[in-house]
Amino acid sequence: MMNKMIPAILAVMMGATAWLAGCSSQNTNTQIPTATVVGPIPSETSDNALGEKLDYKIIGIDAGAGSMVKTEEVMNLYGLDKWQLVEGSDAAMTAALIKAYEAKEPIIITGWTPHWMFKKMDLKYLADPKNGFGGAEQIHTIVRKGLKEDQPAAYQFLDKFWWEPADMESVMVQMIDGKDPEVAAAEWIKNNEVKVAKWVEGIQPVQKEKLTLAYVAWDSEIASSHVVEHVLEQKLGYEVELSQVQTGPMWAGVAIGDVDGMVAAWLPSTDTSYLKKFGGQIEDLGPNLDGTKIGLVVPSYMNISSIEDLQ
Repeated sequence: MMNKMIPAILAVMMGATAWLAGCSSQNTNTQIPTATVVGPIPSETSDNALGEKLDYKIIGIDAGAGSMVKTEEVMNLYGLDKWQLVEGSDAAMTAALIKAYEAKEPIIITGWTPHWMFKKMDLKYLADPKNGFGGAEQIHTIVRKGLKEDQPAAYQFLDKFWWEPADMESVMVQMIDGKDPEVAAAEWIKNNEVKVAKWVEGIQPVQKEKLTLAYVAWDSEIASSHVVEHVLEQKLGYEVELSQVQTGPMWAGVAIGDVDGMVAAWLPSTDTSYLKKFGGQIEDLGPNLDGTKIGLVVPSYMNISSIEDLQ
């Protein structure tokens, strides 16, 4: 399935490098960005001093992610000309954050909620007085056109799939504590049978029909995608292939029909560029989670409170 997907998606995305970087096994890149945090925390809010300590670097995630695109827009909005947004991955960003946090050193990252890091560390969002990142968001379920007719059982379940930020964080915390995502998802389902039963109520199971779902290597999307995979397989009889890609190929895969769906569309702000590009080629089943947020995040011990402090 994936071999068939690659040429078509590459044509859509016009970027072989992006695809090859994004299409991989479920292992994530854990390389820590270099030259990020050194020296003690500035004793006062001295913008130049903080910038110099951080080498004017903000630690981001994978290139092309909606939060990266939005962060670049925000940096332009606030005139952060000296600052550089460092590309990496969710794993690399959180590794850099943990390293800095344990040493009580300064660091600025592109963060989002829900995320396990807020359960494990005392962090804060920098105020965004110009509302560059927008308000609260939702995570939507997106499927290919025709799925309703081809796989009505999967369509009905994906249309009903809805959970709370605390549910997602619960799975993420189990993952970061060392459990395999499949195990963490299975345990969450076992402990939330009433909620899961409502998702599949009245849906007729199938006999080993195949389904492909795409997701990005963010801990939040790894958690949700594995929960959905487990329900489809254990409750509805599907054989599911999970394909880890970057954000652009994820949207493109659904748009051209080589991927059946995904539960990782951050709207209306973060992934708005992809919705504008592919909106006519996909079906939006609406939110599966409400109350998400993105922005610049720092440890609470840092003497800084607003994006304007970086100007």
